[in-house]
Amino acid sequence: MIKIVYFFKRKPGMPVEDFQAHWRTTHADIIVALPGIRRYVQNHVLPSAYRKGEPAFDGVAESWFDDTQALKALAATPQYAAVLADEPKFIDGATMGSIITEEHVIKDGPAPAGGVKTVDLVTRKADMPLEEFFAYWRDVHGALAAAAPAIRRYVQSHTRRAIYAAGRTPAYDGAAMLWFDDMQSLRAAAATPELERMRADVANFVARDKSPAVLASEHVILG
Repeated sequence: MIKIVYFFKRKPGMPVEDFQAHWRTTHADIIVALPGIRRYVQNHVLPSAYRKGEPAFDGVAESWFDDTQALKALAATPQYAAVLADEPKFIDGATMGSIITEEHVIKDGPAPAGGVKTVDLVTRKADMPLEEFFAYWRDVHGALAAAAPAIRRYVQSHTRRAIYAAGRTPAYDGAAMLWFDDMQSLRAAAATPELERMRADVANFVARDKSPAVLASEHVILG
């Protein structure tokens, strides 16, 4: 199973509420009709996140397929053509990117209903070898996250090695998703020793200035 992580900004001048409504209804209906799609999740940036200005992205989508062949097979389908036709109605195409990933569930707890989800798009430190980065992220940093009681669920999506083997440079080396009960729980967790250790550890393997993050609400559309 592979997971494609998409990230994008809304169409210029479009109110956030209109963007989210179109994405969750009209566009969601088009996506779930895609042949071979196994699961589809939308992550909508929280309204409170806009109080400090525009976030890095307005939305992050996750789509699961059996393999890359299933993904490639979409290109010639009318259902995929419908997706491409609808995107300009609410997405700023110049901001849209994606990574093809393999998912690693580090903490397999249930996603809390009405919870808060943090989505971090991760770029490794420039001097860190790729395999060392993935191993450190999964085993060392992952253990720190798993030990934090406030984190209900933690998933790492590692960009597939085939991208690098083909000589391409992906937009990000992966994405991290963490679930909390609510904003109050997230704020309270920030002062705990477990979260402090996690924050300190990030500098050991992540280029912070190239790793944007958003606070979101999760909407499971399919799966």
